[in-house]
Amino acid sequence: MFIDHRQGQWPEWLGTAEFVYNNKAYSSTRMSLFKANYRQNLRMGFERRKKGKYERAKRFVTKMKEIQEKVKAVLGKAQEEMKRAEVNDYKVED
Repeated sequence: MFIDHRQGQWPEWLGTAEFVYNNKAYSSTRMSLFKANYRQNLRMGFERRKKGKYERAKRFVTKMKEIQEKVKAVLGKAQEEMKRAEVNDYKVED
């Protein structure tokens, strides 16, 4: 399945073949060889997200938005104060 008729692609596909073999659930054990050996499934790098809401993440986002709004207000106030501030004329060596 992974090679051409001249069998020149073994090195390119061997890792994928090993991954598929180790990740296949067998009918006798109802689990993969990897899980049988290491008590966890192989990570594929694109695991499905759990269904449900992430309350801690939502609280974090809300908190960060509040902080950003406060920072914007403080920076805006500082900018206005700097615009109104008198500029002192400095002399050499001041």
